[in-house]
Amino acid sequence: METTANLGLTNIWNVTCLDKDGNVKWNEEKKNLITTVGLNHILDTQFHASTQVTTWSIGLKGAGTPAAGDTMASHGTWSEITDYSGDRKEWTEGAASGGSMTNASSVDFSVTGTATIAGAFLNTASTGTAGTLYGVVDFSSARSVISGDTLQVTVTVTAASA
Repeated sequence: METTANLGLTNIWNVTCLDKDGNVKWNEEKKNLITTVGLNHILDTQFHASTQVTTWSIGLKGAGTPAAGDTMASHGTWSEITDYSGDRKEWTEGAASGGSMTNASSVDFSVTGTATIAGAFLNTASTGTAGTLYGVVDFSSARSVISGDTLQVTVTVTAASA
């Protein structure tokens, strides 16, 4: 009897916005799109002896629909939002267990301006248009943030035989 199995990857983003007093303003939990360059990176790293990436960074995106063909250098339907302190935030993931990995504590963005956040992304560079754009999440609706807000981000990556 022939059996087949497929690999399914799912990335679940949980983003909570807190106001300056720590009150929850909104929360979004959604699965993201994995880009073609992200899928190629996984294949090349596992099966073609490409160098693994040891640091992944989370960024925030504005309005616009992500597409499988998006890269950091070319994502014409959306732009990056940078109204927060510092560079993109490092995703500090734990070891895989049970086919899943996540950051143990949230990645926090301290908002420094007024912006509309429509999603987020995972990339291999902390700034600029270089690096591998692994995946992009598009919220169910764009969300407003103001200076003093904090965005708490958790990303869970799951792999399963489908």
